[in-house]
Amino acid sequence: MTQAIEFRGVERHFGAESVLRGLSFTVAPGQVYALLGRNGAGKTTALRILLGFLQPHAGEARVLGLPSATLTPDERERIGYVSEGHRLYPEMRVNDALAFEAGTRPRFERAAAERELERCGILRAKRIYELSRGMRAQLALILAACGAPEVLIFDDPAMGLDVAMRRELLGSLIELLAERGTAVLFSSHILSDVERIADRVGILQGGALIVDAPLDELKRRVEKRHWVPRNGQGDPRVAGLLRSRAAEGGYELTLLDLNPERESELRAGAARLSERIDLDLEELFLELTTRPEASR
Repeated sequence: MTQAIEFRGVERHFGAESVLRGLSFTVAPGQVYALLGRNGAGKTTALRILLGFLQPHAGEARVLGLPSATLTPDERERIGYVSEGHRLYPEMRVNDALAFEAGTRPRFERAAAERELERCGILRAKRIYELSRGMRAQLALILAACGAPEVLIFDDPAMGLDVAMRRELLGSLIELLAERGTAVLFSSHILSDVERIADRVGILQGGALIVDAPLDELKRRVEKRHWVPRNGQGDPRVAGLLRSRAAEGGYELTLLDLNPERESELRAGAARLSERIDLDLEELFLELTTRPEASR
């Protein structure tokens, strides 16, 4: 099966600063993939390379089996994109924006866009600059999604949307696209949204992908335990220890792939070891991207 999106060992630097280091991952048709990372991790650079707006210094990105660097206008018609900041023509009326999209994009589904605008309460007679920031964000998402893209790329799509808007619009649009077999790649700083809609998660740190896994699998593999040592010894030395913090007379441990053998090692040196504590995505993200106070 041809992957909808591919990064193959992509490298990119700006001057002496390495922004992407050997970035490799794929997104299948119908999959919703969230690319996460702290500010400056390389997310926007990766998306710009995928769209052919920026050239890598090594490696290759491909969309729908086609090299990103040589996409033609007809090939770009198969790709939807919403940039950070939701760039639109502010002087246009909303109805003019619909007409513009319908006139320049053969795949654009104007009736579907009109239904979504009505559902969101966006008046088509309004000029875009008269809309609230949240309504502009909604409009940008609707215009992109109703272009019937085979691949949809969002750079922080929820910026400007309140909680209710995000839950209603992002969820409904992305679910609709996934049902059609559209691959969705998006970056976001709102991890509660990611947890709700993403099938798979990639986490960038220092330009390198440190996680690429289905969300359920990632949450299953990482856990916390509270560990109180025997005889006042220091924090434990066990394989898979991501972080260790002093807490409540012992240590709060964040552990990766804790199997029965490793758990037995922990118990052997423990006066008390808690049961597994599950982490949500925000906690996982912080644990994996924050410099540990102690790690093995």
